[in-house]
Amino acid sequence: MTDSQSLVKTLDFQLDILSDNEGLLYEATLEARSAYNETIRLAKEGVDWNAIPDRVADETDLVKNTTQRVVSKALGAMENYHEYEDFGVPSHTKDGTYPLRANYEEGYNLSLTHDGDVAFRISAKPYKHVKGVLKGSDTHLDILKTALESDEWNIGTAEALFHNDTAELHVNVTNTEQTVRDKQDSRTVVGVDVNEDNVALTALSEDGVEDTLVIDFPEIKFERHRYFTMRKRVQNAGKNSIHDTLEGREERFVCDRLHKVSRHIVEWCRQFEKPCIVFEDLKEMRESIDYGTRMNRRLHHLPFRALQYYTSYKASFEGIPTGWINPEYTSQRCPMCEHTERANRNKKRFKCRDCGHQDHSDRSASVNIAVKGIEKHQDWNVPALNSLPTVRKVRRQASGAVDAPTVTHPTARGYQADGQMGVSD
Repeated sequence: MTDSQSLVKTLDFQLDILSDNEGLLYEATLEARSAYNETIRLAKEGVDWNAIPDRVADETDLVKNTTQRVVSKALGAMENYHEYEDFGVPSHTKDGTYPLRANYEEGYNLSLTHDGDVAFRISAKPYKHVKGVLKGSDTHLDILKTALESDEWNIGTAEALFHNDTAELHVNVTNTEQTVRDKQDSRTVVGVDVNEDNVALTALSEDGVEDTLVIDFPEIKFERHRYFTMRKRVQNAGKNSIHDTLEGREERFVCDRLHKVSRHIVEWCRQFEKPCIVFEDLKEMRESIDYGTRMNRRLHHLPFRALQYYTSYKASFEGIPTGWINPEYTSQRCPMCEHTERANRNKKRFKCRDCGHQDHSDRSASVNIAVKGIEKHQDWNVPALNSLPTVRKVRRQASGAVDAPTVTHPTARGYQADGQMGVSD
């Protein structure tokens, strides 16, 4: 079974508006609100809905296509509420700004600049344009640049709006050629355990463990601590402008490393038959953390979710599905005998207190994640895990290269192996 839906994403950007056009965009969003409220008023008065778009367009100082989309959304809201007794009350109208909805190359345009930025032009009002460049996450900018340069992508409708007084543009893009395979149509499940200084991967099929890998990235933890110390010093000195600069540098450094690691994860997964990548669902983790001030700061700043997201969207470009499992006991459960106890894990060493199995603790967690992924998303049984292959560790470099793998930790119960492998990954 294959998921036939095209790959669709909504990309969010901030608008870095050139000259003094932000006031024009703000006025246009107020005009859009006026068009929305006028549509509601006419509909309540019993005007034929087919006649409303033209009547509102004649009275609104907006591009006609934009007005039609605002009217369409307002009438959609009326359809959702028409069955209620309070249909005639004025509460359905609203104050403030309202998003400008526009079709690509009709109400707005995008283009790549010589500097590698994405320039925009929004038709805020007839013959009046707002211009500038888009700012946002590297992830969304990468996707949009790919869409602008590839025939496989369609750029669709967009909304220009104000969020917390910041001008934004939300763009819909669709990859018509790329589909993401259904998770149940997978032959290999890759468990991914994201940690403070590494990510552990285990590929599990019906035949057992296909391969495992631990990718180290200690520089992220080190650099985040270094930037934290620097920001604290300049903050104490009252130099807030330098504080913001350091924060931006740290964010760019971390994003760069996460993109490289996530790219390596997806490339590694592609070697297996019909892979499905499975993550722990850590969205509630931060709310439950309370290990003291210093440890809380470290854990709250870990890029768990960011690395999962980068990996997921890169995997989708390869047609690889992703799934999520409950993280409960993945670090404490023995993959061999299923014995679960907190004392099984001590830093990077896992030793089962019941059967004596020893392993790299993060690799052990990735095995458990893969097992849970099979149980949740697949209709085939979890294979017997009589032994596990030797753990290979690699370290990402700033250039994106990978060091030669290092063999660490046992391959089976009680067996210890160390040494260098003379191959590259």
